Amino acid sequence: MQQPSTVRAVTTRRLLDMKAQGTKIVCLTAYDALMASIFDHAGVDVLLVGDSLGNIVQGHETTIPVTLEDVIYHTKAVRRGASRALIVADMPFMSYQVHPDEAFRNAGRLMKEAGAAAVKLEGGQRVLDAVARMTAAGIPVMGHLGLTPQSIYQFGSYQARGREQEEAEQIYRDALALQEAGAFAIVLEKIPASLAKRITESLRIPTIGIGAGPWCDGQILVYADMLGLTVDFHPRFVRRYDNLFERITDAVRRYSEDVRRGDFPNESESY
Repeated sequence: MQQPSTVRAVTTRRLLDMKAQGTKIVCLTAYDALMASIFDHAGVDVLLVGDSLGNIVQGHETTIPVTLEDVIYHTKAVRRGASRALIVADMPFMSYQVHPDEAFRNAGRLMKEAGAAAVKLEGGQRVLDAVARMTAAGIPVMGHLGLTPQSIYQFGSYQARGREQEEAEQIYRDALALQEAGAFAIVLEKIPASLAKRITESLRIPTIGIGAGPWCDGQILVYADMLGLTVDFHPRFVRRYDNLFERITDAVRRYSEDVRRGDFPNESESY
C-alpha cells in the first residue's frame, strides 16, 4: 500500500539552502487561520504575522498601537491554519527596545505561547544585543532594515530609505552586523534596488524584499494589498494580482438584493 506523501515543512535551515540554491523565497503576511490555510495550501514559504495587523485588521493609521498580546492572539490563529510555511511573528513596538532581557522574554512568549517558529524585529545597531541574546538561546530572529514602520514618527514619512550615501552605508553595515549577531534572514524595505543587491550578495543569510527590487532572495507583500482588498494604498512596489474589493463588494450587493426581494433562501436552500 502506497504511503501518502509528507509535506516538508519550511525551516530556517531550508531558507538558507534556498538562498544557496538560488531558489526564490515566497512570503506573505497572514493574521488568521483561514487565510493562513489558503496561503499555506498555495505554497507560500513564510507567513509573517506582521504588526501590519494594526492597519489591516484593527484599522489604525500606524503599527504603533499593536501590542504583544495582539500578536500572540493572531499568531495562534495562523499557527492553526498552516502546517508547511515557516511562521514568523513580528515583535511590536516597545516589546524589544527597552532591554535585551525584556526582548528575550517577549520573544520567548511568541515562541512558547503563540507557536511562532521565529520572530522579527526592526533596526540595526541598537537591537544587536537583543538579537544575540535571543539567537544564543535558540530563538530564530529575522531582522528588518530600511523603512522600519515602527519608526515612522522619527522618519516623518514613508519615503524610501538609503538614497543618501551615508544612510545606505549604515544600512549595509547594519545588515552585516545582524548576520553576525545570529539573524537567519533580513527584510529589506523600500531601499534602492542597487543597495539591496549589494547587501544580498554580501550576506550568507537570505534577504526578503518589499520595495527593494528583484535581486533579494525572496519577496514579501501584505496580502490585502496584493489581492486588491485595499483601495487607498497604491505604492509602486505592490503588484495587484486581483481586485477582491470590487469582487467582494459585488457579491455582497447581489446577496443583499436577493435577501431584500425574498429570493434567498429559496425552496432548495430551506429545510
